[in-house]
Amino acid sequence: MNNSHSAAYAAAGVDIEAGYRGVQLMKEHAARTAIPGVVSGIGGFGGLFAPDLAGMKEPVLVSGTDGVGTKLRIAQLLDRHDTIGIDCVAMCVNDIVCCGARPLFFLDYIAIGKNKPEKAASIVSGVAEGCVRSGCALIGGETAEHPGVMAPDDYDIAGFAVGIVDKEKIIDGSRVREGDALIGLTSSGVHSNGFSLVRKVFDIEHADLTAPVEALEGKSLGEVLLAPTKLYVKPVLALIEGGVDLHGASHITGGGFFENIPRMLPKGLGAKILPNAIPRQPIFELIQKRGGISDHDMYNTFNMGLGMVLAVPMEQGDRALELLAAAGERDAACVGVVTRADGGVSFEAV
Repeated sequence: MNNSHSAAYAAAGVDIEAGYRGVQLMKEHAARTAIPGVVSGIGGFGGLFAPDLAGMKEPVLVSGTDGVGTKLRIAQLLDRHDTIGIDCVAMCVNDIVCCGARPLFFLDYIAIGKNKPEKAASIVSGVAEGCVRSGCALIGGETAEHPGVMAPDDYDIAGFAVGIVDKEKIIDGSRVREGDALIGLTSSGVHSNGFSLVRKVFDIEHADLTAPVEALEGKSLGEVLLAPTKLYVKPVLALIEGGVDLHGASHITGGGFFENIPRMLPKGLGAKILPNAIPRQPIFELIQKRGGISDHDMYNTFNMGLGMVLAVPMEQGDRALELLAAAGERDAACVGVVTRADGGVSFEAV
């Protein structure tokens, strides 16, 4: 029997017994993510994982870490916490798959004002769902109660993922060439970036987040903004495994098109984007109209409907779209071309 209890610590605002209850609830969600290689479940001092290195000549570990940013405020206002963990996983694994790496495992960190076990478990349920969708395991984490530092209902979440790739198969953009096709994978909406601007535009603290909005095709503002970040791991890996020579990949996050696409381009090359080829999403039109925001600032802040941009040889473009469609990315499209422009991103109407 666990006799751990501190009346003094409880008087200071930390309920360690609530923490224990939360861990028990979280274990049920973590169990859903078990994959070959998992050696230990959550609850120990370290998460153990034994990767399968069969067939790999020179395995390289790839790591990524991120949080969800101020999108958390939308979850708090709606008192809905079961999807924000998906965002956290997506922000990490979508980054490492850009290197061609397969995610292996994920760990999270939740700082919370008042530890309510059911609420913490709801957050972790989203983390587990994100891990399931990306094929990796949730093998550990930490929940820390911060009384007096955070308001009781406030929390923050961050995490990190570790993946693996054979060194000779690393995708680092060095093979991107002038004339490569740029394939865009659609986003589910705003994803997890630009929410400080979103909150300002909609005066989010005083907005009605639950009423249907005509400009959003009858969906509520809260529903659209809280839509979890899409996970691109399985479609991108399907592309690679299908034989397409993936030259470069860019996860469109903070900084939008202007900061992220150049990260996959060698010196001397740029990207010409065809905005009319990008499926239009009402939320971005509404943000721009309400905020009076320039086109440049929109593309420099938001994903504008594309969560991932891939560079492939032009002659393999059709094959890439076929493989992506078979992996569930049916709206993927050629949205531009690599040009000789030294890292710049330009736009051309079609």
